[in-house]
Amino acid sequence: AAAEPPLRWESRCRQQLRHLQDGARIAARLPPRLEGRWVSTGCEVRPGPEFLTRSYLFYANRLFKAYQFYYWDPSCRDPSYTLVIKGKLRLRQASWITRGATEADYHLHKVGIVFHSQKAMREVASWINQTSGQGCGGFLPPGRAWAPGALYELLSAKTERDCTAALGFAMHELSLVRVEKHYQPLLQPGQSGSQLVEELYLGDIHTDWVERLHYRPTGYQRPLQSAVHHVHPCPACGIIYRADEHHPPILPAGAQLPMQLSGSWVSTHCEVRPAVLFLTRYFIFHGNNHTWEGYYYHYSDPLCKQPTFTIYASGHYSQGIPSSKVRGGTELAFKVTQARVTPMDQVTVMMLNSSEPGSCGLASSWSAGVEQDITATNGCLALGIKLPHTEYELFKTEQDTRDRSLLYIGERPTDGSSPDSPDKRPTSYQAPLVQCAGASEEFSNYISLKYLGGKDANGKEALKPLPVAFLLFIALLFLR
Repeated sequence: AAAEPPLRWESRCRQQLRHLQDGARIAARLPPRLEGRWVSTGCEVRPGPEFLTRSYLFYANRLFKAYQFYYWDPSCRDPSYTLVIKGKLRLRQASWITRGATEADYHLHKVGIVFHSQKAMREVASWINQTSGQGCGGFLPPGRAWAPGALYELLSAKTERDCTAALGFAMHELSLVRVEKHYQPLLQPGQSGSQLVEELYLGDIHTDWVERLHYRPTGYQRPLQSAVHHVHPCPACGIIYRADEHHPPILPAGAQLPMQLSGSWVSTHCEVRPAVLFLTRYFIFHGNNHTWEGYYYHYSDPLCKQPTFTIYASGHYSQGIPSSKVRGGTELAFKVTQARVTPMDQVTVMMLNSSEPGSCGLASSWSAGVEQDITATNGCLALGIKLPHTEYELFKTEQDTRDRSLLYIGERPTDGSSPDSPDKRPTSYQAPLVQCAGASEEFSNYISLKYLGGKDANGKEALKPLPVAFLLFIALLFLR
């Protein structure tokens, strides 16, 4: 692929950006149908960090049984403990906050834990004995021998016992639900057609450990996929599907990839953030001089078809070092030195034109579809953008089952703030970006990708620009 001409790479990036706006290919039924089993497609990282895989089974009578398999390592090969969660779920109305989602009520009947080593048993018991309330202090007596396969009760609705808080456990993810269906082209040689893929999006997990116990989601976490209708190939799907509390899934070993940022990266789908922000992202990293450019295209709908505003940002980034907190991750510092904003609808135009003079570009000069530089005003107060600005980031690269390079960038703080100090560096990741241009294809004429808001060669409306992930906190201010 390195020998392919730059225009070939450019067309790939352009094609992926256009594909993201083709929301008609995605169907989302309201209310969703949940019956059946849903599984993780790989090792997941939650804030903390926590490494886990999930297998959730929903019955037609609204009951559910969920497995959460926890691990010591980011490859999900060394199991620590498993939670077995039983309860009942009732779907309610469409969400007034998160467009395209359905709100739900859930009730937990039982939560049990199975330890997969003496070490895990000692660690969890110490958490519970130290931090839990009355009735949980003697959850496991000190020195108790590990019993392989034994199920210990953490929560029981009948006895009103609940010792789950010490684990940071809550199932509030079930309070926000969305199911998407789309068709994946068959990849096998000589085959044409496509196959159905169903994805279950559940509510996001708060990035602050304390807040997650009572946080009600407004965004999503990494989706589960139907055990029947999932992407192919998916080596992890069958392993997780066949697993239970006595046989936790041990995922295949993945190749350790060096951190190679250079090139162009683009979103794989319309992304949702807490506070409710819909966006797609497009980044170009120039490894030769450690500079970067980012386009954040914001929308008002969950299919990313109704643009609201776009942010272009640029700056430079530091040399990466291995993360001491999140195994497999790389720590970097990103400096944002320049930014431009393009309002795409009249609501945003009115907001920017009513902002305080000197706080966001030229006063009262904003109009839809016209980009304006906000560097001279040190950012844009109305959008919460401050320049210059440094963020402490977490990155990792992986290869998926189709041999595509994926880039994971740190998850934004749920409270809408910025990771502007080392202690606020993320411990989990956003949805991955896929590489659409390699390091050697940093072409000079990619400028046409910046402004896809006009007409393409066929006279059809092309993509509107997208906004910057390092400034996602603007969503809170904008939507309020």
